[in-house]
Amino acid sequence: MRKLEVDVAVIGAGTAGLVAYRAAVQQGARTLLIEGGQYGTTCARVGCMPSKLLIAAAEAAHMLDLAPGFGVHPGEKRIDGEAVMARVRRERDRFVGFVLDGVDTIPAEDKLRGHARFVEPHLLRVEDDGGERTEVAAARIVIATGSTPTRLPVLADAGPGVITSDEVFDWQDLPRSVAVIGSGVIGLELGQALARLGVRVSVYARGGSVAQLTDPVVLRQAGRVLREELDLHFQSEIVKAEQDGDEIVLCTREGGEERCARFQYVLQAAGRRPNVDDIGLEHSGLALGPDRIPLFDTRTMQCGNSHVFIAGDANQERPVLPEAADHGKIAGDNAGRYPDIRPGLRRTALTAAFTEPNVVTLGASYQALCAPGKPKFAVGQVSFENQGRSRVMLQNKGMLRVYGEYVTGRFLGAEMIAPRGEHIGHLLAWAVQARLTVDQMLEMPFYHPVVEEGVRTALRDLAANIVKGTSDVDPDEVEPGT
Repeated sequence: MRKLEVDVAVIGAGTAGLVAYRAAVQQGARTLLIEGGQYGTTCARVGCMPSKLLIAAAEAAHMLDLAPGFGVHPGEKRIDGEAVMARVRRERDRFVGFVLDGVDTIPAEDKLRGHARFVEPHLLRVEDDGGERTEVAAARIVIATGSTPTRLPVLADAGPGVITSDEVFDWQDLPRSVAVIGSGVIGLELGQALARLGVRVSVYARGGSVAQLTDPVVLRQAGRVLREELDLHFQSEIVKAEQDGDEIVLCTREGGEERCARFQYVLQAAGRRPNVDDIGLEHSGLALGPDRIPLFDTRTMQCGNSHVFIAGDANQERPVLPEAADHGKIAGDNAGRYPDIRPGLRRTALTAAFTEPNVVTLGASYQALCAPGKPKFAVGQVSFENQGRSRVMLQNKGMLRVYGEYVTGRFLGAEMIAPRGEHIGHLLAWAVQARLTVDQMLEMPFYHPVVEEGVRTALRDLAANIVKGTSDVDPDEVEPGT
């Protein structure tokens, strides 16, 4: 058995792992990057980039449907599913290629292929696909093992028609029909995109959640807006599924009534699970939470007072790419200069679902602000139904709710389903991070006509409610619902 000794071992070569590796090297540490699967990040291979390619095709198809509303009448719409998926795969592979180019610049002696497991707190055993084993003695370790799609036990062994989002982007053609399980970001993005591309789609959600929303007012609006073009089923229980020829018969229960429907695919999109179950954490000496994820400090990524750090989707704190990169930088820096542990840069929380309208949350969520012991806060809001630029574009759907602190007037966060919400979210997230007050934000320039004028309307409403000292917050409505 080959044996290696390093200052820092990084388990996982996704976004967090690659950033952690480079950060540790910059600190002067002898660093080894260990990867058990394919090189290429979740974002590039099966996440943010290929999904946006599918969404872009769907937007093009949807604009043809909207054109008559502007007095423009295109010819018969034809969607070439093979061409759509060929572009998705081609551009996906291009993005993956950029990642692989970066991996190629890492010295060969700093890379090790194989699955890593803790044997002791400072000792890893790495086994490659051929069964060859390497023992790695590491003074410090970064866990950056990423995540995989959650698989529902009730759908286990149902047949080849039951898939996860990881498999969608290798389709050679668009399917005839898809049942999407889950109304989170992944499920809604893929569900709406496929529906706009002519696929028969039904979305089934166990509860009443819509993406990452927690504000009940925005949540209800989001459900209404998305249901206008999606067959969306809330409070739906998956009873069973079985393969019948080239289709899956999916049976669900809603309101006590059981219904069955046939689909070419059943797409499991009920979230992702951190890859920490098979890395020997029982031998790491780390304290684990109830979810079996090591307990860690979100400012330093350090697990307890140990020599181990955890970054990216593996810690499930904020499982989005920008956060994975920040996690990796903090973990790599601290692992490289250990025991000199320093808090790293944590940015304002910002999450977007690229549905149309976009679903965006930033800063403090409604649910977090309503937590026991938290002071009351003021709320302002705007509907986009009559917002000028939104009506011009025939995108006048959605709701923005903004939150502010009494006395100080500081802007705290927002939740929305809004046209061009991805851009509004950045604007407001910057305001939270800069610790601006609502009055200071209203002093900023607003051009005309732009969707951002809706932000000004919501901020004016918020400012008035701060002054009045009133709040429309109903503690009984904190939990998401329909």
